[in-house]
Amino acid sequence: MDFGLRKISTFVEETFIEGGKAADKPVRMVIVAAVLRNPWAGQGFVENLRPEILRIAPHLGIELTKRLVALMPAEQVEAYGKAAAVGTNGEIEHASALIHTLRFGNMFRDAVKGTAYLSFTNTRNAPGALLSLPMIHKSETGKRSHFLTANFQVPDAPAADEVLVAIGACDNSRAHPRLADRFQDMDEMKQELENA
Repeated sequence: MDFGLRKISTFVEETFIEGGKAADKPVRMVIVAAVLRNPWAGQGFVENLRPEILRIAPHLGIELTKRLVALMPAEQVEAYGKAAAVGTNGEIEHASALIHTLRFGNMFRDAVKGTAYLSFTNTRNAPGALLSLPMIHKSETGKRSHFLTANFQVPDAPAADEVLVAIGACDNSRAHPRLADRFQDMDEMKQELENA
């Protein structure tokens, strides 16, 4: 299926020491990023993005997921997220369109048996810009130990008429998490109100 795919870049990062202290287990993050022609480039304002979403997003989701789980098996994934950046001649809505559809996200979510939404960024950037891909725990959205961000860049992408789409995963929490979960905060604040 031809959807203007120019390249795929993969990034693997392993952190062994954080804050001067060795991690109990290395924190491993994997990102797989696709660079493709912006399907709406050169058309002016396009009201209905849906036909291209339906044509591209499922195939893109399958391809990126297949490559990511080859680098990090599904059973090892604890946190996940996604990101998209459109080139300078596109709309941020073009980046959003390809990742904010279940036809893209469900491929990844189902493969790693996740239940949480995929944390995300969508932006406009020049080639080589540093991109951030946020992650949360794949099934416990309030688990702050797994609030993670992977940074990456592709030197020649996205070009002005391209979109860069990425998914990312981590097999661990931050190296030394010491923050209460969101739900613990909520319980404590409720108790404080009741005791006030």
